[in-house]
Formats: sequence, C-alpha cells, structure tokens
Amino acid sequence: MSLNSGPIVLLASNDPALLACFEPLVAAAGLRAQIVLSAEAALAALSGPLPPSLGLLDALLPGMKPGDLLDAVRRSSSGHLLALVMLADDESPEWHDWLATGTLDDLIPRSPQMPHFRIRLDGILRSFHRMRQLEILREAAALNAQRDPLTGLYNRSTLLSMLFRETDRVQRLKIPMTLLLFDLDDFGHWNGRLGHEACDDLLCQTAERISRQLRSYDLLGRAGNDEFLVALPGCDQNYAVKLAERLRKEAFSTPFHVAGALIRLSACFGIAGSDGRSPVVVLREAEAALQHARHAGPESIHCAGVSRQPLAGPIAFLSSNAGDEFLAW
Repeated sequence: MSLNSGPIVLLASNDPALLACFEPLVAAAGLRAQIVLSAEAALAALSGPLPPSLGLLDALLPGMKPGDLLDAVRRSSSGHLLALVMLADDESPEWHDWLATGTLDDLIPRSPQMPHFRIRLDGILRSFHRMRQLEILREAAALNAQRDPLTGLYNRSTLLSMLFRETDRVQRLKIPMTLLLFDLDDFGHWNGRLGHEACDDLLCQTAERISRQLRSYDLLGRAGNDEFLVALPGCDQNYAVKLAERLRKEAFSTPFHVAGALIRLSACFGIAGSDGRSPVVVLREAEAALQHARHAGPESIHCAGVSRQPLAGPIAFLSSNAGDEFLAW
C-alpha cells in the first residue's frame, strides 16, 4: 500500500523525540501519520466524522489528563472501530484497569531512547496494518457475496432479502410498491452470433442504462441470465408501466456498441404490485406477467391481474436506412 493511500494513524505528542521516532515507523508500515500537539486536538481528530483507526497517545500531552481523554474519546467514537495505544512513563494500576476494561488497547513505556521501544512500536503498527488489510478483505468478500460479479448489481438472493425489509417499510408507511421484471428479447440469438464475451458487455451496458433511469432509492438487481428486477417503493402499477415505456424509449431505442458493431436490443416487461404481500408471492406474479409479455411479442408490457392493456406499440426497429449500419434481429 502506498504512503498516500494507507490508513491514517494519529500521532498525539508535542515531544520532538517521540515524533522523530514515530514518523519513519508509520511510513515503513505503509500508513499515514496525522500529528497533533495537544489533548484537545487529539480528541477532535479521534471523534471527528472521519477519525483515524489507530491513535498513539503521549501520556504527557498538555491540556487534559490521560484518563479524561480516553473516556471522552470512547464516549464520542459512535461505534467506530478505534484502537488506542498510550505511551507512559509508569505502569500504575490505573493503566492496567483501562487495559482490562478495553478503554485502552495497549500500553508502551515512554522511552524512545531504548532499543526495544522502536521494536515494540513497530510491532503494533505492523499488526494494525495486517488487521486493517484483513478487515478490507472481509468487507470486500461480504460485498461480493451480495453482488452479481458481471454487472455489479444486486444478485437475486440479496435483492429478495432486501425486498422483505422494503415490504415491511412500505407497510408501515402505507405506501405502494411495485416490482418490474424484464428480460432481453432473443438474447440467445446474440449469444450464438456474437459470443459470450460480447454478450457480457451487452448485459453490463444494459445495467448501466437502466440504472440511469431509476431513482436513487429504487432497487435494481440481476434476477437471471438476461433478466433484471426493479423494485419501485412508493409507486403503483400505473407508474411502473410508464417507467417500462420510458425504458423502452430511453434505454433500448439507442443501439448498443459492442464487438465493433451496433446492436439493437429490446425487452419484455412483467409488472406486479406488492400490496404488502410476501415478496416471494409478488415475484412469482411478476414472473407470470413476464411470461404473458413474452407470448405477446418483443417489447410487450404486461401487468399481473390485468387481461387487456391499451399500451403504446413497440418502438420500430432501426435499420441501416436510418444512416447507421448495425445488426438487428
């Protein structure tokens, strides 16, 4: 990890000898140093909106007693994972009480002239760096478990889990929610004609175009190979139909650039209202509505429980006569 991108370690001391010892060790561990010279400045840094994850505190900091500083930091940390190491000239019972209660994570004798001081401090910094790297890997693994590896959208299981929470929320607020399920027409044809790599690119471009048409709090996920699911909190089926029509126009009417060609895609849409019911039931209704739309032909929209719908006709397929040369199916 580079010096500019590493985690920040707070160095709180006004002793030039300690600071001269701190800084090269912090840099060698791949971390960044933030230096403050008083207890008040240390408290402000450790309890701010973007606090460092490790604080090295000199017990002789002016402005506040060490115990008062530790208590104030712990009260204001708001659950932030924060490690505190104190450098002190003595090892009184008070220090050991703070270690036992977790108020303090480690204690180092305040003696920069002694060889073991640098070894001890270097060990703390390297251990902290390894723990931070492990934390980053765990967070990345948790995120990857929730996301479709190709498009970066929520995967089906994660989206279903989120739908249960969202259903509870819209029930409490007494507002509607609608599911919009759609898949790409004749996508198997493009897989056979262009190959999987090009079609993966088409799916990623589709996800990006759809995302641009949604609100920040709408939920979008990849429900299958070429199927996408949108959850629309606060929206009824009429709004979902209008959104599907807008997606036909804004997301699919413009050809996709892939594998050196211009590709015209279209999609069918199935819509189902939540009405506070289990997301599993509503999703099944959306799937059934999508099946009706597929039978009706490309670019069709069908709402669950509605037999006939006066919907706008599908957008006409473009052709090379329009001035662009691209493939159409």
